[in-house]
Amino acid sequence: MNSNKLATPMSLRKALTLIEEGHCTALELLEACLAQIEAREPEVGAWQHRLDAKTCLENYRNNQSFYEASLLKGLPIGIKDIIDTASMPTEMGSPIHKGRQPVDDASCVALLRQAGGIIIGKTVTTEFAYFKPGKTANPRDLKRTPGGSSSGSAAAVADGMVPAALGSQTAASVIRPAAYCGTVGYVGTRGEFSLRGIQPLGQSLDSLGLFSRQVEDIELLRAILLRQPEPMTTADALQPKRILLCRGDAAGEVEPDMADAIERAATTLRTQGVDVIEPDNSDWLGELVQHHGLIMAYEAARNLALESGQPDLLSPALQDLISTGLATPRADYLASLQAVADIRDTLAQRYPDVDAMLAPAAPGVAPEGHERTGAPHMSRPWQAMGLPVVTLPGLTDADNLPLGIQLIGQPHSDDDLLRIARWLEPLLS
Repeated sequence: MNSNKLATPMSLRKALTLIEEGHCTALELLEACLAQIEAREPEVGAWQHRLDAKTCLENYRNNQSFYEASLLKGLPIGIKDIIDTASMPTEMGSPIHKGRQPVDDASCVALLRQAGGIIIGKTVTTEFAYFKPGKTANPRDLKRTPGGSSSGSAAAVADGMVPAALGSQTAASVIRPAAYCGTVGYVGTRGEFSLRGIQPLGQSLDSLGLFSRQVEDIELLRAILLRQPEPMTTADALQPKRILLCRGDAAGEVEPDMADAIERAATTLRTQGVDVIEPDNSDWLGELVQHHGLIMAYEAARNLALESGQPDLLSPALQDLISTGLATPRADYLASLQAVADIRDTLAQRYPDVDAMLAPAAPGVAPEGHERTGAPHMSRPWQAMGLPVVTLPGLTDADNLPLGIQLIGQPHSDDDLLRIARWLEPLLS
């Protein structure tokens, strides 16, 4: 098959099925992704570092027997540039670490390589995965932000440059860019994945994140990262019985288009016989937003101790975060950690029979301009509690811009959450 005919964005599992059934080769799919990058990268700007096409193809051909026998067949994966890679620099979106070359791969990168994924490049991140944007534009509308901090990973997957990419989330760094760019985004229960070799920002909040075009791809990548013995095995989709609807306005602004999208999603669930209930009081959402911000500032100020010594190379936003963290009493930090734990326990006791929660993944569509990455308040509550979250695309505004929604599960219910997401996914298209 001509690789030009394969340039349409494709899911990871679909690509593997095409290879398995002999409709195309992994090399043709790799060439199609490289061609898409070559055509679109000047406009989208998703990559901080990447292998040139010649090097990438030579790598495949020189190791073809390994890739043909592997799980991922040599398909390309993007890696956020705060995640260490031994084969290329990891600069964290900052001039402080310009040219920094790790000695080893992060654990997540090593596992993907062992599974036969080709690490095609490092995707653009905001400065230390905080707020200062990089060069990336939203492929759905180049005038708009792709979100952050996993800007390049979301854009690369949304634009068909790679079928999947790794990101990270401390506040909203996976869920929001996935919503803005129209991809699936997933953040696991905190502690579910190894963070070895990933630059920390807030150790009580940091999580590895995944981007893909279909939920089933997330399930495959999750299995690889957990070293499960049968990663291709997928359980049946799961229809939920009860969903807790959190409209999000108690956390912060919700734009009218997003409010409408959430109502459409809730109506779809009700039409399918799902019991959709709402909390009698949502004040806890706003409280979690505040606690998250305090915890993040306190921990970031300690994690970025080395970088604090070069304040002239830090953005004003990051300097403010560090200053806020240093001015925060430890007693307040500990109180916020306890308050988050108390709210999480109260929710579990109050809604024990809820299969998942439904909420906006962002305040609305991606804002115009590239000076900011959008507001993170829709993800802060769930990230503070360390819950698993998946963003689903499919709903759009009148201009066909993505309006992502998120499903939130209970701790370590990730597998069931993804099965529910896979059930809902086609109903939103």
